Amino acid sequence: MKKWNSLVEGDVVDVIAPGFATGTSEIENALKALRRWNLVPRVGRDLIGKDVLCANTDEKRYQELKRSLLAKDSSAIWCLRGGYGSIRLLERLKKLKPPSHCKILLGYSDVTTLHHYLNDFWGWPTLHAPMLDRLGDKKITPEDEKILKRVLFGEAAEVMFSGLRPMNEIATQVTRLRGKVAGGNLATLASCMGTPFQTFAKGKIVVFEEIGERAHQVDRLLMQLTLSGYFKGARGVVFGEFLGGKEPATGVSKVPLILQRFANESTIPVFQGMPIGHGVRQKVLPLNTSAELTLEKKRGKLKVLTGSF
Repeated sequence: MKKWNSLVEGDVVDVIAPGFATGTSEIENALKALRRWNLVPRVGRDLIGKDVLCANTDEKRYQELKRSLLAKDSSAIWCLRGGYGSIRLLERLKKLKPPSHCKILLGYSDVTTLHHYLNDFWGWPTLHAPMLDRLGDKKITPEDEKILKRVLFGEAAEVMFSGLRPMNEIATQVTRLRGKVAGGNLATLASCMGTPFQTFAKGKIVVFEEIGERAHQVDRLLMQLTLSGYFKGARGVVFGEFLGGKEPATGVSKVPLILQRFANESTIPVFQGMPIGHGVRQKVLPLNTSAELTLEKKRGKLKVLTGSF
């Protein structure tokens, strides 16, 4: 497994916007947040421009991503926000030769596409972590911010997730599951299925979160992954937060029922209760690093290595 160097004060962090744009005040707050940690933010001149949907054109967003990936004088790449757009960069990204060095990428939601690519095609570990604009606007808990900082600065070799609830019978019989962690945003990962960037979860512990998708949409995404063979050979599945998705007629979400049905029909252990997603809790989750899931007092405990030196 490749490893990334933990940060030290004074390190340069490249700030990129591979998806949607954000406002000037949000950018300023994001940069201030890095400076509070005694890090040096670096923003390319093409961070924000004109495009139909995204922060800038595909080519300019790719060039910013490329520069950040190849730069030898920066230690991390932090995505400003999510939204949509990363998948439009994959065709260009696949032409890029991986550099000899490995650095950490941070983000979630739409950034799942980049996590997926760097994890499965470059072999890099990454961090499913709060967007930089959320850190700047203090929209994460002080506890989660503290854990994130400890991970980035090499003060924590692992991240622990306790109190995971078994959702099917096979999960209650777990003694120990080992595998690398994969996943992120459900819809974003599912969008790679049936493309040259499709991979599978064999030997992995998969974590999913989602927002704004109604029950039938979540079911469709899980069925797409199931029928594609994505879960074949997976070690287990852990669900994080699934927010929104209320039915118009009742104002109540049926998503929990869909997740439970998936668990009931699954032949692999399924748990829920990961404090990750689009809500207030956004605990950092290392991806493509070794992890171990055990059962303690009828609850799952997931220990994930950070992937740094």
